[in-house]
Amino acid sequence: MMRFSRTAAMTAVLAGALTSLPLAAWSASPQDDANMGSDVQKKLDKKQFSNVKAAVDSNGIVTLTGTVDLYEYKADAERRAAKVKGVKGVRDEIEVGGPTVSDQELQQKLVEKLQYDRVGYGNVFNAISVSVQNGMVTLAGHARTYPDRDSAMGLVSTFPGVKGVNDEIEVDPTSLMDDQTRVAVARAVYGDPALNKYAINPAKPIRISVQNGHVSLYGVVDNKGDKDIAGIRANGVPGVFSVENNLMVAGQEPSEHSSTK
Repeated sequence: MMRFSRTAAMTAVLAGALTSLPLAAWSASPQDDANMGSDVQKKLDKKQFSNVKAAVDSNGIVTLTGTVDLYEYKADAERRAAKVKGVKGVRDEIEVGGPTVSDQELQQKLVEKLQYDRVGYGNVFNAISVSVQNGMVTLAGHARTYPDRDSAMGLVSTFPGVKGVNDEIEVDPTSLMDDQTRVAVARAVYGDPALNKYAINPAKPIRISVQNGHVSLYGVVDNKGDKDIAGIRANGVPGVFSVENNLMVAGQEPSEHSSTK
């Protein structure tokens, strides 16, 4: 009986020690928080972050506040803070200042900017859409490769007036067969006498997106006849399982604040 009591007593003491151990050994001291905050602020010792402040709580969470001129700077500040030793997380409450641009104007400018992105790198196979709401830009649609997606994200992030960026772009699966299909569809579409005019301006081609043999066409054409021909030509390519013809006819209104580059 005495042995049981002694064992129980030792267990209770050990449990008490373990319960208090995290507080003694693992909780950051105010000095640790101050040092971490200083380290974060050093990471932000750049002109673009001159109005950004960092605060660290006892859980190692950094809160960033203040203003920057571009969304790119906001995202960069968060990345820099997250890399500091001891930081467990970042609350990015930085506001993007800069010029005030209407959603419609911003959407139009971004589409124009993105139209020439990746020219010479097969941009005809990218179909990335742009929508804007209260300065928040959402990029969606399809990109052929991750560099294509990252390039679009980078261009938008550095554009004045953009307050935030949502990445909803789908990167097409890597497939030798799909690559062959892309080239074959492009040759079929642009090889038609009625459609080869769309290859003249690299910013406004008929966009061809392929996922596992399924083809989608995007862009703007002059008339319904051109749209129909493009669909027929794509459908006639061997190995194509289906064709979704999303081509718009010039003069038709797209959905509000939405367009495809």
